[in-house]
Amino acid sequence: MTTTALQFGLAVPPTAAPGADPVADAQAAERLGYDFVTTSDHPCGTSPSYETWTMLSWIAAATSTIRVGSRVLGIPYRNPALLAKMAETFQRLSGGRLILGLGGGYSDDEFRAFGMPVPTPGEKITGMADAIAIARGLWTQPSFSYAGRSYHTAGASIEPKPDQPIPIWLGTFGPRALRVTGELADGWIPTLGFMPDKEVDDMRARVLRANEAAGRDPGRFTCALHLQVAVGADGSGDQTKSDSGELKGSADAVATRLADLVGRGFTTFSIVPSGPDRAEQVERIAREVLPAVRSAV
Repeated sequence: MTTTALQFGLAVPPTAAPGADPVADAQAAERLGYDFVTTSDHPCGTSPSYETWTMLSWIAAATSTIRVGSRVLGIPYRNPALLAKMAETFQRLSGGRLILGLGGGYSDDEFRAFGMPVPTPGEKITGMADAIAIARGLWTQPSFSYAGRSYHTAGASIEPKPDQPIPIWLGTFGPRALRVTGELADGWIPTLGFMPDKEVDDMRARVLRANEAAGRDPGRFTCALHLQVAVGADGSGDQTKSDSGELKGSADAVATRLADLVGRGFTTFSIVPSGPDRAEQVERIAREVLPAVRSAV
């Protein structure tokens, strides 16, 4: 099993719709004892939304203990060297609370709409590897030159350097992307609804084999899942798993399912509260589900 401490996060949507308040959502999560908050990165669209990095900065400024993460930043949207500088600043000003989630960029339509080149699936993976190499180089070396296939630097330097490690988690699925995750990242945070349940264990094993083959310690690697939870939403005491990866049922049934996933090696969960009353779900999950999982495992 990877990592010894359970971590539960709340997914905060970046919505700017009337009445929405992501900062207040994060403050509530901190008050209720969640370990971190995350938000997605889709800057293009017709639904009102906030830019992810800017919103996360406001959340960090308005909270004091909860960790703050991206799930996940599309690398092609931001130059990786500049992102490394942004991450160092965020980490320092937040008191070490950043989780830097990265990905290749999910929607090709968003690239087209913003006038950006559309990378192939292989180029997205290569770009992730380049971005991690650049970030780690800039965070640790006085002057860093890197000639990657997607990104490069030439005698680049940033000061100050991070005063503590910045964890990098990747949201990946394909065989090559899973290998890169194990070789280079500090954590893996896929969405449960994007994976058939029968493949989850195999995909996790691929990541950890790559991690170990690279000479790294799998025990220091975070295996996380992003998933939907609806407490009592199905009107019965039986827990069900829908095709979308949603865990539904009584608090005890959902806790049992989460404990099962812990037994399968996942110790970190980014939770999307589902149901008509989000605030109620956020509180019920915190007060009824999470303590039961911690007790069970």
